[in-house]
Amino acid sequence: MIQQSLKNLKITALNPMQEAAIAAAKKSDVILLSPTGSGKTLGFLLPMLGALKPNVTTVQALVLVPSRELALQIEQVFKTMGTGFKVNCCYGGHDVKTELNNLSHPPAVLIGTPGRIAHHLRRESFSTRTIHTLILDEFDKALEFGFQEDMAYIIKQLPAIKKRMLTSATKMDEIPDFTGMINPATLNFLTNIASAPDIKQKAVIAASEDKLEAVFALLCKIGNESTLVFCNHRDAVDRISDVLWDMGIPHGIFHGGMEQDDRERALIKFRNSSHKILITTDLASRGLDIPEIEHIVHYQLPHNEEAFTHRNGRTARMNAKGTSYLMLTPTEKPTYLKEIPETEDLTAEPVPPQLSPWATLYIAAGKKDKVNKVDIVGLLLKKGELAKDELGLIEVLDNSSYAAVKRNLIERTVKLLKDEKIKNKKIKIEISR
Repeated sequence: MIQQSLKNLKITALNPMQEAAIAAAKKSDVILLSPTGSGKTLGFLLPMLGALKPNVTTVQALVLVPSRELALQIEQVFKTMGTGFKVNCCYGGHDVKTELNNLSHPPAVLIGTPGRIAHHLRRESFSTRTIHTLILDEFDKALEFGFQEDMAYIIKQLPAIKKRMLTSATKMDEIPDFTGMINPATLNFLTNIASAPDIKQKAVIAASEDKLEAVFALLCKIGNESTLVFCNHRDAVDRISDVLWDMGIPHGIFHGGMEQDDRERALIKFRNSSHKILITTDLASRGLDIPEIEHIVHYQLPHNEEAFTHRNGRTARMNAKGTSYLMLTPTEKPTYLKEIPETEDLTAEPVPPQLSPWATLYIAAGKKDKVNKVDIVGLLLKKGELAKDELGLIEVLDNSSYAAVKRNLIERTVKLLKDEKIKNKKIKIEISR
């Protein structure tokens, strides 16, 4: 089954960390320490497969994660593996009624955030008697987000656990007792030199009152390349966003204060290149399925070296290169930097970058309407009169779908699809705002 799953994922070979995780999981509980972006998801999903039994009709494996986006990402990977086992997600901001409906026919693999899983356990939405595998993914982040109490409660409700795996992108001084880990094998891939990213560091020096002007000038100079701008606080994200819209630079924003739909839409537009800039808090520094990022901008400096490393880990992944810009006041020098990097020259007159060639189409139907990517491709190519290279990334969610379409054709496409149907049902199709 593992070989077929890898084939479905279009993966020809596992990396050393994944191989080590599979081997260790056969013998004992596992603590897997590995950098962000190194493929930890397969490191725990693949060894789980051998323990899943087709004749068991209740939940067999539980994966706890610190964020909704990570839950959805793992669910998508598992579905792509094509195992034949059902998988579902539960997370804050998701419709509880939909989740209860899913749990009435329990999945073999249940993925969720601690708060929502604890909620379902309290109302006895699913049985825990057949859950034999527990995964605590991005465990250090879950502790940081304050999920300790919920996780402890959940683990107490799991009487039949035979296998536990805990993953983390940072080394922890001790593993809390509530995890129930028994003589775990620790696999530490954090010091693996081969995985060190190829990042060029640069500094942008600006007085506090000039920082907004400086970040605008920097983004103009970077041009139309994928860029994450990190802030420590939501209000800073909103401040930069206001300036960029005033200056005519489209972009997305992402932070914990946003509605789930808005967060999903921001990530979709960033993934499909409708937006080349995403302004975010540290919520986007780990675990998110976002594409190769060419530039990281630290608008506000992270508080410690660990957070700095995670932010930079979003770029220069999988043998690529990236640039990390630190925005510093003239007297500022973070303790975790040996020296101030070379300064970026921003004296040229800023010219806003060209609009991305892609824009996003919103389709008011999704998985719950039995709509899939093939349906959408067929509609857009036949009725929308698009050529294959005029259609980009398509993402199908529970109740909606999004498709990247060449910006210069998107209005024509919407007009052509005005009265069309999917699955014999007329649905709203419009440009995603």
